[in-house]
Amino acid sequence: MDLHLKDKVIVVSGGAKGIGAAITQTLANEGAVPVIIGRSEEDNKTFANEIIAGGGKAGYVTAELTQPENCKAAIETIIAQYGRIDGLVNNAGVNDGIGLENGSYDGFMASLHKNVVHYYLLAQHALPELKKSKGSIVNIGSKTAETGQGDTSGYAAANGARNALTREWAVELLPYSIRVNAVIVAEAWTPLYETWINTFDNPQQKLYAITAKIPLEKRMTKTAEIADMVAFLLSERSAHTTGQLIHVDGGYVHLDRAL
Repeated sequence: MDLHLKDKVIVVSGGAKGIGAAITQTLANEGAVPVIIGRSEEDNKTFANEIIAGGGKAGYVTAELTQPENCKAAIETIIAQYGRIDGLVNNAGVNDGIGLENGSYDGFMASLHKNVVHYYLLAQHALPELKKSKGSIVNIGSKTAETGQGDTSGYAAANGARNALTREWAVELLPYSIRVNAVIVAEAWTPLYETWINTFDNPQQKLYAITAKIPLEKRMTKTAEIADMVAFLLSERSAHTTGQLIHVDGGYVHLDRAL
């Protein structure tokens, strides 16, 4: 299926690692021009160059998105370089373990800046270009907003906000034919996930316990499977889909995990 994404300029925050990297690669494979925004110059440059060496197109802007002024500057740089924005994938964030019992005001607020404030700011600054292109926004979210996890109040709150903003923006942007959807992730193998698993005394045992509760095929979701859904939602092939929270999770959230 041709997704008609050729030469579309798609901004991907956190697009050089993990789920973001899979999204960037998939968009490049579809002929789009993914533009990474991330904090690591080395990671951004290395991954963009890998895509270019493989025959695709890619670009990057290095920015620390927890600093609000950097969100504006990053989008302005992309507009100056490419002259347009056809889509935005809000993906950057981290499950930073800011809990209730052992958390703090400063830690909680920092978590919101890491995980949702820049979603709002990137969308706001990209909006004039998205209006011109009638582009799409895809927010990446986490099951923690719906299932809870424990000891991660900041991240869970941010993901609840991501879900709410997805539907709020879908309504607000109807007059401009800008579609807004979210892809909700449960258990997907990424470098950050591996780091977390390795904090347990028996990582393999913990991993088995988790995958045993994933209804479909008892396995982790592949980052490429998440990326494929993101590409579809960005494309005109999903032209009448907006305001949706789509779970690419092997049934983890909504099916009986006793199955």
